[in-house]
Amino acid sequence: MAEPVTDLDRPDAGASAAPTTPPPGPRTAAPWLVGGAVTAVLLLLAGRYGYHRDELYFLLCGRHLDWGYVDQGPLVPALARLADTLAPGNLVLLRTPSALIAGAAVVLVAAIAREFGAGRGTQLAAAVLAAAAGVVLAAGHLLSTTTVDLLVWLVAAWCAVRVLRTGDSRWALGIGLALGVGMLNKLLPGLLAVGLLAGVLIAGPRRLLRDRWVLAGAGVAVLLAVPDLAWQAAHGFPQLSVASSIAGGDSSYSGRVDAIVLQMLIISPFATPVWIAGLVALLRRPGWAAYRALGWAWIVVFAIVVLAGGKGYYDAPLLLVLTAAGTVVTADWARRGAARTRQALLATAAALMVASSAILLLPTLPADRLPGFVVEVNYDAGETIGWPAFADSVAAVHRSLPPGERDRAIVLTGNYGEAGALARYGPARGLPRAYSGHNSMAGFGRPADDADVVIVVGWERPDPLRAWFTEVTEAGRVDQRVDVDNDENGGPIFVCRGLRRPWSQIWDSEVSHAS
Repeated sequence: MAEPVTDLDRPDAGASAAPTTPPPGPRTAAPWLVGGAVTAVLLLLAGRYGYHRDELYFLLCGRHLDWGYVDQGPLVPALARLADTLAPGNLVLLRTPSALIAGAAVVLVAAIAREFGAGRGTQLAAAVLAAAAGVVLAAGHLLSTTTVDLLVWLVAAWCAVRVLRTGDSRWALGIGLALGVGMLNKLLPGLLAVGLLAGVLIAGPRRLLRDRWVLAGAGVAVLLAVPDLAWQAAHGFPQLSVASSIAGGDSSYSGRVDAIVLQMLIISPFATPVWIAGLVALLRRPGWAAYRALGWAWIVVFAIVVLAGGKGYYDAPLLLVLTAAGTVVTADWARRGAARTRQALLATAAALMVASSAILLLPTLPADRLPGFVVEVNYDAGETIGWPAFADSVAAVHRSLPPGERDRAIVLTGNYGEAGALARYGPARGLPRAYSGHNSMAGFGRPADDADVVIVVGWERPDPLRAWFTEVTEAGRVDQRVDVDNDENGGPIFVCRGLRRPWSQIWDSEVSHAS
């Protein structure tokens, strides 16, 4: 066993010894019950509304399995392919991994709180906060790369807490395993690795930087990441280009101001004081000196997200770690002074958090009467509504074409979600294949060079299309038959004729950049 952490290992060690790190709290089954309940609720609601645009994209990526993609690794497309092979078109099975991950996240947050010394009741409180957290419920409802990131970061964080509390650096193998698997999903776990490394450099114990188990864990992470990294290198690291587009504001939840605001919302506005208290305690509480690297890890990761213009939820799993610490601090606060008043205040905040999360983040309201404020807060809710009707709108334009043109027409979409929806719902409506230059869709095939009758959807204005066609005519509008403000509803559908140049000359250089 590796030698335990001592005060001399820490950069701030001096003449006076720091207090011993408190022992972990007692074990309890309560977080498992809460996590199981979260999974059950998510499975119960999984079939409401419909596919998210990203899920439709993952299904398409799953038909073109590879070791990497422009915007992600192979893990989620492989899960989508597996689910669609076992039960084609079954939305509940597609989302089952996410529901299980959400339940596991609840258990992990409580387990991290236990490492900080939380008693049974406090572990239960941490589980409830995690169960109602926006990042857990939103990620648990949809199959997404964010869902996998949530599990990866929390597993790595729990192992890191174990290393810092016990001094047993063999837990670093768990960190490496989690980060390596996570790199097969996205490159974001590298950001967590940077944060943890910076935290140890700033707050110690710095001996970990030369520990053989830590180095072995780093080797495991790199080894597991090799397939995706090799694919990215062979294709010029397109994920970095996607990251640059995100930094430029070409995505939801991106932008420096949005990233800062989202920190107050992504767990819950009602839980924000809790995670802030956790951050302060990790940085200043004498008995938690061993854990200071975790507080600095979040600061470093968040600073990178803001400075680089990343999406504001990238650091959300670390906010759950801060929430776990803050639950311990808040429970101590609730036992002092006017205890009953404080506890009633906390219970009220928890109830409001659960209720607001259920309304805003889960498909509990009827899709045809979804209030506008829900989509304003939760953009993804609007992206799960109306895809069959979207396909109907495109099919109506296709049917309106003269028979000769109808037989040779193709569809060009502005984004991968639209292409995925037409791949899912188009064949039953007699639609031809849909193409798109958006992200990895550009590599899944381009139209034949002589395809000169094109139904185009996903472009708000006809002007860019006139660079490719001699004739551009608006032939219809997307009608999703519900009053929802998303990226498709009400958008124009064009019929384009007279291709100016062959697709082989414009696809990679123009279409993929315009999508």
